[in-house]
Amino acid sequence: MLTDINSKKEVPAKLMKGLLDLIILQFLNTQPMHGYQIITKIRKNFGVYFGPSTIYPLLGTLEKKGFVNSEWNMNSERPRKTYSLTSNGQSMLDFTEESLNLICRKISIQTNAGMTLESPTQSTVSIMAKKGRSAPTDRLAFEIR
Repeated sequence: MLTDINSKKEVPAKLMKGLLDLIILQFLNTQPMHGYQIITKIRKNFGVYFGPSTIYPLLGTLEKKGFVNSEWNMNSERPRKTYSLTSNGQSMLDFTEESLNLICRKISIQTNAGMTLESPTQSTVSIMAKKGRSAPTDRLAFEIR
């Protein structure tokens, strides 16, 4: 059982880091964004800070893989590179959601106390912010039930 406060903070941060590319794709699913918007949205929604040295290389990798496009916006106060989701990025987002749901259905979650939380067939991971959802739900929400 996790009793140490630092351990409790480490778990979400590690999960976030492992799913960071998915989270970025999910944010871009709702609207094009520049890097700083992504950084602040992650911090606001998840309480975890990933700086420019993490986010910008990841955006570059996602662009090389064809999951996002970028273009320079010269109309603002200062030039900003804006990223948007591609159809390949949308396909990857859909595939990842299906994969996470499959994993959760197959896992039986048990605590160190030996208590089973619920059956694996009732476990689901719900990824919010499908196209057309409003701003309050434009973040990833992991729901294990």
